Amino acid sequence: MAKSTSIILIHGNFVNNKTWAEWKRRYEQKGYTVYTPANPGHDGKPADLRKKVHPDLRKTGFIDVVNNIAGLIDSLPEKPLVIGHSMAGMAAMKLLELDKVSAAVSIDGAPPKNIFPPFSTLKAVLPAFGFFTFKPYFLGSRAWYDRCFFNTLPKNERAKAFDSIAVPESFKVSRQLVMKSFSNIDFTKAHKPILFIGGGKDHIFPASLTTTIAKKYKDKNSNVGLKIFEDRSHFTCGEPGWEKVADYILEWYERQFTTASSDSHNSNSLQKAVRS
Repeated sequence: MAKSTSIILIHGNFVNNKTWAEWKRRYEQKGYTVYTPANPGHDGKPADLRKKVHPDLRKTGFIDVVNNIAGLIDSLPEKPLVIGHSMAGMAAMKLLELDKVSAAVSIDGAPPKNIFPPFSTLKAVLPAFGFFTFKPYFLGSRAWYDRCFFNTLPKNERAKAFDSIAVPESFKVSRQLVMKSFSNIDFTKAHKPILFIGGGKDHIFPASLTTTIAKKYKDKNSNVGLKIFEDRSHFTCGEPGWEKVADYILEWYERQFTTASSDSHNSNSLQKAVRS
């Protein structure tokens, strides 16, 4: 299979596609055609969305996110590399299972329904399910973002980061991730290459969870990569040094389509990477 020149970057919960602006520019400079669609109910400037919630937000679920990207993929001339962050890491896994991609990358990705997360994850994301509130949607407080996203940023930079990325989120997305059979992954199926990126200081989906998910894939003829960046948080796509992560992903992807890599990884179920 030839290497695709198309890349789709999918944003996760609590942010929108504006977070991918620098990644899009960097990958386009390297010759790729890059798409950064907003998930349904997330289109607009974050500051505006905090003032007036998008009319489609409350009805948007995880299934809608996956279907939205699948529709975009079907309009393209080739299967793309799909990179998803957080909730969208799970979306990338689902699109891989549906054979919609040339390769997939999950960055600090959410687990599928058939992997139980650690207590620290439950504690961090429980408010996003809306089980104990009458509010129609979730909007994390400054303190929540500081704890769950910006824990590696200097304190004097956190308010600016919140203002630039924080958006309201649908309860339905999180609920479907844990309640719908669609959110299971069949780890026994043969699949295109997938890479898992984890952050050693991620306070939502810790590196141990990322490792657990990667090791669940069982097909010995399918390529699974794993890379842990020890000093990075859940905000790895936006915090200083994001270029190192972006470049590592592209280098991994391009290796999948070289003759030497293809020959040496034919029966490799998991490529372990040095933690850095």
